[in-house]
Amino acid sequence: MAQALYLLWFDSPGGLPDGFDFHGDAHVLANDLWLIRSDLTRSKLYHRIKWQLPADTPILLAPLDDNREGWPKFKGMEAGALKWLRSG
Repeated sequence: MAQALYLLWFDSPGGLPDGFDFHGDAHVLANDLWLIRSDLTRSKLYHRIKWQLPADTPILLAPLDDNREGWPKFKGMEAGALKWLRSG
């Protein structure tokens, strides 16, 4: 499977657990908001992330089109986010 681009949000007040694995290349946009490129399907990626977090953690994982027209528009996010998208 070709790499897919995903938007991930989860509510993790304590930060990422030790050894957290995004199962792909990830870049932070803001606290608990990430872009991920992964070879996994949405379902497999969702479950592998979910299993690493406390059971009551809210999670959102959404696929994005990995081309310029499908990229999210954003402002005020962590440095390097647009560069990361363009490098993929």
